Amino acid sequence: MPRVNLDHVKKEIAGQDGLREDIIRDARKLIIRSKTAIGCVQRDEMEQAAKILAEMKQDLAELGMLAGKHGRLVHEGIFKVAVQEYVEALSLYIFVKDGKLLPYSGEFHDPENYLMGLCDLSGELVRKAINAVIKNDFLLAVKIRHFLEDLYTELSKFDFKNSELRRKYDGIKYDVKKLDDVVFQLKMKDKI
Repeated sequence: MPRVNLDHVKKEIAGQDGLREDIIRDARKLIIRSKTAIGCVQRDEMEQAAKILAEMKQDLAELGMLAGKHGRLVHEGIFKVAVQEYVEALSLYIFVKDGKLLPYSGEFHDPENYLMGLCDLSGELVRKAINAVIKNDFLLAVKIRHFLEDLYTELSKFDFKNSELRRKYDGIKYDVKKLDDVVFQLKMKDKI
């Protein structure tokens, strides 16, 4: 009678678990670095932000290849969050540097990761606009308000259903409202 032997399956699962732990560790590092890059952009330290983002791009590509060895790991929560945080940081950098929207790229692994990162961008843009007003850069605050309104309008063309993406999208309208109030106050005080 043949013996049942599942050692090869056990090794495969152990390998996947080890890979998953590596991805979780490296994704956490990317999330922390994205916050650092965002902080640099908020402080107008654009060269430092560019350096961090370039390193993150390379690290994310390597992490994506690692996760791609087992397709399900690309959809692992922490990996997706790391990609979304990267999109948020890179989007903020591109907007402040060039006044443009970060285009979608395959490096984001999934359109939803890209959209989630863009939705998260709105809070950082509000922060940037308020800091601009504090520095008497009123036109930047107005520019950010127009950009955020355009982003909200474009995102309104999607059917997000009831999901985390829908909740993040809904949050943008409150950020637009905050900037409406800021711009209104600037107009009332003849600052713009």
